[in-house]
Amino acid sequence: MTTVVKVTKVYDEIIEFIAAGTTPQSVIDLKISAEAKERLDDLVYAHHAGELTPDEKKELDCFLTLEHIMRLAEARAYTYMKIE
Repeated sequence: MTTVVKVTKVYDEIIEFIAAGTTPQSVIDLKISAEAKERLDDLVYAHHAGELTPDEKKELDCFLTLEHIMRLAEARAYTYMKIE
């Protein structure tokens, strides 16, 4: 249950960002919160140490999926900026 809450918080950051309205530049500039970054760092450390629980593995996978989506969005935002 704790994992769901933590992942949901990161999803909520992305949802709030999108709902507030975006521009190509705001997509490029988006950074996750310090709290989310710290959690991600902890998960990556645990992964490298071989100490991830199954729930933490799911949480890390969600982070990585979100990161992939945002990198794709950032790349697309750069193409929109070149068009404008």
